[in-house]
Amino acid sequence: MNKEENYVPIAALNHYAYCPHRCWRMFCAGDFIDNHYTIEGTSLHDRVHTLSQENYEDTWQVRAIWLKSEKYGLVGKSDLIESNSGELYPIEYKRGKRDDWENDALQVCGQALCLEEMTGKNIGTGYVYYAHSHQRQPVNIDRNLREKAIATISDIQAMMQTGKMPPPVYKPRCKDCSLYTRCLPQAVNKVKRYKE
Repeated sequence: MNKEENYVPIAALNHYAYCPHRCWRMFCAGDFIDNHYTIEGTSLHDRVHTLSQENYEDTWQVRAIWLKSEKYGLVGKSDLIESNSGELYPIEYKRGKRDDWENDALQVCGQALCLEEMTGKNIGTGYVYYAHSHQRQPVNIDRNLREKAIATISDIQAMMQTGKMPPPVYKPRCKDCSLYTRCLPQAVNKVKRYKE
């Protein structure tokens, strides 16, 4: 396996923080099923993943460029990068409503780590744009978030290298997951209780 094959997709940070089992299914087993949430998200990204660059007053915007970090072994396509007064900001588009989602913040942090390596600039802020509420949520790319992102990258790399499947763990958000019928986390718990 060459080095390029060991790169972690930036989006995997989001999926792993949401559910390690889901991340394993998607990025190790190649298993994915669409539901109405994933179709809506894909449609949103189809619109923003058209390579372009524009100037709006004092802000330069570029869409759909590839980001890469040799140091952290990350690679992925940005939704939007903005530059204003010499500062760069990664902006990730999501389908839902504005809230404090750590998994989205980790994905933005992963983009910032790549941008820092590619440009030599420090990235202190990023944003998540939530399509349903038409609002940007600022992401403070501080030391704590960076440490979580780097630890998550390390966990994903270990999972991808070993192929070891994290166990499915039922949480209320499972009902909205497109892969729910694949892992059946409640059934796993029932079997476990039955064996005991």
